[in-house]
Amino acid sequence: MNKRAPITNALRRIGLWLLAACLTASFADSCAAQSNQPSTAAVPASPVVLDSVVAVANKHAILASDIDDEIRLSVLDPNLIGEGALTRQQALDQLISRALIEQQIRQEDIEAIEPSHDEVNARLNQLRQQLPACVHQNCATDAGWKLFLAAHGLTSERVESYLRYRLEILSFIEQRFRQGIQVSPQQIDEYYHQTLLPQYKPGEAVPPLDQVAPRIQEILLEQQVNVLFDAWLTNLRGQGDVEILDPSLESAPTQNTSPVSSPAASSGVTP
Repeated sequence: MNKRAPITNALRRIGLWLLAACLTASFADSCAAQSNQPSTAAVPASPVVLDSVVAVANKHAILASDIDDEIRLSVLDPNLIGEGALTRQQALDQLISRALIEQQIRQEDIEAIEPSHDEVNARLNQLRQQLPACVHQNCATDAGWKLFLAAHGLTSERVESYLRYRLEILSFIEQRFRQGIQVSPQQIDEYYHQTLLPQYKPGEAVPPLDQVAPRIQEILLEQQVNVLFDAWLTNLRGQGDVEILDPSLESAPTQNTSPVSSPAASSGVTP
C-alpha cells in the first residue's frame, strides 16, 4: 500500500477548500463593494430594428434590406431611368417573382442553365461599355467603374451576382419557352415594312431585307417568348403562396416589374 496516497489526497482536499474559500471571499467582497455604491446599470434603450421581413413567397422571406438592394441595382437595368426608378412596391413585386422563378429553376436541371464565369465577365464588360449610366461615368476604365459602384452603393461582387442571376433566368426562358416557336417569312416581311422602315428618315440608307432578316427573326422569336413567359409567370404567381406583411407595400405596381428585362432588350438584337 502506498503510504503517500493519504497525504496526497489530504493536500488535494485542503487545496480545494482553500480555492472555494478564496472564491467565496472574493464574491463576498465584490457584493459588499457593489452594495456600498450606487447602481450604475444602464437603462435598457429602445430596441433598434436592423431589418424586417416584409413579405413571404412560398416560405421564402423577403427583407426590407432586399428591397433597398433591388432599388440600388435598378441602375444596371437599361430599361429603367436609373437609381430610384423603381418604387418600393415595384421592387418587392420583382423580388416575389424572382423567388418563385428561382424555386421553379431549382426543381429542374440548374447545371444546364448556370452561366459560366466567361459569360458573366462578357456581360459585365458589355454593361460597362454600353450602359448609358456607365458611359457617362467612363465605367470602361477601372477608376471610372470604382467611382460608379461607390456612387450607387454597390460592390463588384454584388454586380457580378446580379448579372449571373439575369443570365440564369434568360437561359431558363430560352430553354423552356423558345423551343417549338416558328417565325414565318411573311411575319419577317411585315415587320420589315411596317415596323423597321418607318424608323428611317427620308434620304437615309435603308438596309435591304435579306441583310436584316436574321435580326428581325430573332426579335419576333423573343417577342413570342416574352408573351409565353409573362403568361407563365402570371400563372406561377397565382399558384404561389404569397403574403405581404408590410401594409405600405400592398399597392399595385404601375410599371413592368418583370424580374429581368426582356430577352430581346438584353441581348441587343433590336435594329
